[in-house]
Amino acid sequence: MNQTPLVEMKDIVKTFGGVHAVDHASVDLYPGEVVGVLGHNGAGKSTLMKMLSGAYVKDSGQILINGEEVTIESPRDAQDLGIETIYQTLALADHLDATANLFLGREKTTAWGALDDNLMEAETRKVLHRLNPRFKNIKTEVGALSGGQRQSVAIGRAIYFDAKILIMDEPTAALGMQETAAVADLIQQLKKDNLGIFLISHDIHDIFDLCDRICVMKAGKVIGTRKISEVTKDDVLSMIIMA
Repeated sequence: MNQTPLVEMKDIVKTFGGVHAVDHASVDLYPGEVVGVLGHNGAGKSTLMKMLSGAYVKDSGQILINGEEVTIESPRDAQDLGIETIYQTLALADHLDATANLFLGREKTTAWGALDDNLMEAETRKVLHRLNPRFKNIKTEVGALSGGQRQSVAIGRAIYFDAKILIMDEPTAALGMQETAAVADLIQQLKKDNLGIFLISHDIHDIFDLCDRICVMKAGKVIGTRKISEVTKDDVLSMIIMA
């Protein structure tokens, strides 16, 4: 790839009480690409991504966004750089509808200071239709939506506020086959829109179905990065187990 990576994490270190949770790890991500970050529990994959999302501050190393070195010390810093995280729990307010969730804490108001409900609903319909043309339940409490629809709301919130880089943490955990397929469709749509996605997963089937490259971690180190087209599932399992 000749283009500049959306993200470069170079030689990243994070220690907790003398234990190297992330040990000189490097990974990059290009526009329109999904990179799967995988490894056993404790491999360092979530900790590495939390430094990109602003949940943790790195001890050393560099983070570059579009070729420029940046400082990320809080989730707000990450959001300002176009980085959003879709957590496994989705962090949605179950008792509110899709519109209220999309604009929670970032509500639009009219010139008179009142909530602009019509604008927010229209914008919600637009962004959710872009992700999932079948999404009709705008006014339903999100707690009553399917897993795939809930993912649509969480992703819609991220991209409406100009995310260019998404971190997805176990996006299909606890979803059925049909809902997993819906999430796969969402990810394909995001790729077409040139977003870059880091996908954290334990599920090797997910990784092969959804990702372009994999980054395998063990004991805080990056063991290897490979194109999905050039490896088999057995190759990847060997990297995880044998390293």
